[in-house]
Amino acid sequence: MNKGLLLFLLLCRVESKPCPPCLCEPLPGKLGWRIDCASVGLKEMPVLSIDILILEMQNNNLTTVLPGTLDILRKVEKVNFSNNPWNCDCSILYFKMWLEDFHKASLANVTCAGPASVKMRALSHLSGNDLKGCQKPLPISCLDFLWRDVLLIAIAVLVLILVVCTLQYSRKLANKSTKQQHSSEIPLLQIHDMEDRKSK
Repeated sequence: MNKGLLLFLLLCRVESKPCPPCLCEPLPGKLGWRIDCASVGLKEMPVLSIDILILEMQNNNLTTVLPGTLDILRKVEKVNFSNNPWNCDCSILYFKMWLEDFHKASLANVTCAGPASVKMRALSHLSGNDLKGCQKPLPISCLDFLWRDVLLIAIAVLVLILVVCTLQYSRKLANKSTKQQHSSEIPLLQIHDMEDRKSK
């Protein structure tokens, strides 16, 4: 391929701005962008580009991040999502898990604005059970418990029967060996008695 064409394509790629309606600047010495969307009143995440290295989204009106929105940020080195009114219900789990994978320190700066049960708590300290709508109680089926209990009782009875049979069999073997031992001793005693009588 022509070196001039390759250089032209590379420059076009660097010069094409991946910017949402925010302040965008190329990072010197790196093939990537710093996107500064701080304090611009955003209510939802803008469309992002793979070339973003620094993303600043603090001091906006973001309440959630749709699943998949941040997956394009494969080269990102730093993010800031602090001071947004995050709605920490079950829909925030994607955002929480993405931040956990990306950078724990960034997650610590994200604070919930609602619902009331988690207001002013750091998202990093919440589990799925704390997030409204994530706790789905499992339906209790009495029939499942009944079959499980019947199975456990049947296994216990079977084990008990096997133990009793084993004990009876071992007792029979012990009695049989004792009888054989006594029967082998009787002729010896009789011979001994006969010898005693002869000697008298």
